[in-house]
Amino acid sequence: MKRPAKPAKTPDDPLKLRLDALHDRYLGEASLALDPLVIPRSFASGGDQELAAFVAAHLAYGRVAPMLSAIEAVLAPLGDHPAARAAEPGALDHLRAALKGWAWRFHTGEDMAQWILAWVRLSRESGGRGLEPHLVPREGATADQRLSALVLRLRRELPETPGLRFNLPDPLRGAACKRWRMFLRWMVRDEWPDLGLWRDYPRRDLVVPLDTHVARISGFIGIGRRKTPDGKLAREITEALRAMCPEDPLRYDFPMAHLGILGDCPGVRRLPGCAACPLVDLCRAGDLAQK
Repeated sequence: MKRPAKPAKTPDDPLKLRLDALHDRYLGEASLALDPLVIPRSFASGGDQELAAFVAAHLAYGRVAPMLSAIEAVLAPLGDHPAARAAEPGALDHLRAALKGWAWRFHTGEDMAQWILAWVRLSRESGGRGLEPHLVPREGATADQRLSALVLRLRRELPETPGLRFNLPDPLRGAACKRWRMFLRWMVRDEWPDLGLWRDYPRRDLVVPLDTHVARISGFIGIGRRKTPDGKLAREITEALRAMCPEDPLRYDFPMAHLGILGDCPGVRRLPGCAACPLVDLCRAGDLAQK
């Protein structure tokens, strides 16, 4: 039997009020200094932004500074208009030569050349509309079913390397799909700091891109109780956020992540250091201690 939907939180709910304050704290370009989204935002056209986001989101793991350098190095051979350059004849050979010797953790230059050309093929199929037509939910297929179908297709079409398999987790097999969820958030949301390039994919179907910071802080404030950082935890957190903002459940993802990314959350609740955090009164991060 399907459980009845929980009522949305009222505007004066204590947690919602504090998350709104946290959201406002991380408005502005300064908050993007350590975020891979800064790279897609540097391009002018939607197609260039989407391709750059497709690359950036799927390389978004590991230490931030070298990760940002790795993303920039992958896109550099494509110049200021990467979507058009990647669609030119001979682009695969060009990328292979330019990225020879490039590597980032699990990924090689060959992986990224194949990944970029996969985006080009999919965008051509959609009539230049990028990946949205391949991922937007439709009658008889949920958002996760559509993502799973695309992942399984790319597994068949792309070389079976560690880097490319790392890019292709299946949401229907319980994967959190953090990098795909991040890419979707960037594409769908049209409020800070996201790109809002897609118009048909509903924001309400987005799922939080579960990283270590969001998982940890969700636990501190009691909205993520599972210990395993999997798809079930991502759903649990998303449902809690949806109760506070049904039309835009990922409104609070960026500020929660950056509370950790920027080092503003020490992981242990202490005063006076934590006094400036909007979540301090609800935080369960260890014992309250005076410095």
